Amino acid sequence: MATFTVDFFSSLDGNGSARGWPGYWGKEGPELRRDRVETFAQPQALVFGATTFREFRRFVREYDEPYYESLNALPKIIFSSTLEEPLGWQNSTLVREDAVTAVERLKRESDVPLRSHGSISLNRALLAAGLVDRLEVMLFPAITGRAGYASLFHDGPEFDLELVDSKVLDGRTLKLVYVPHVHTGIPDGVGPHRRG
Repeated sequence: MATFTVDFFSSLDGNGSARGWPGYWGKEGPELRRDRVETFAQPQALVFGATTFREFRRFVREYDEPYYESLNALPKIIFSSTLEEPLGWQNSTLVREDAVTAVERLKRESDVPLRSHGSISLNRALLAAGLVDRLEVMLFPAITGRAGYASLFHDGPEFDLELVDSKVLDGRTLKLVYVPHVHTGIPDGVGPHRRG
């Protein structure tokens, strides 16, 4: 069975973007770029919601990142009820099926791992359904405060996270890799500390 990885870029306060901040919160460095090149050089299929697909399709046309050639070559699966074909990005397949049902099937049928970057609402649903095997969070050293938006986790489902890998990139950005487990509550006998 193929693994499914959700890949989020986040500020320290849990936002995927911030008004007035540059890309990567102005913290891009050579190790981060190398990590992206290595990540997208691996055989895999990319999974997108419509909004993130549109953004990435525009990015690969307008900007020059060292991993964009790999993004172009990799197969892409897009969940959308609004996009129409042709999709305007090579190796892209539009799926109108329910994402949870389709990803369950794709995990059984795919010969390569599945990875989704961004696509917050899509990935919240897949996390809640227990379909995500790895949650990779690239944690940038920035607090976006009022400028932050695209909250990755606020008002979403709850998870316990098992840390399986971590790395510091460029001396400042943390790459944290977790196995997510849907949170089911506090075990008996465990609770907040109380003063006697």
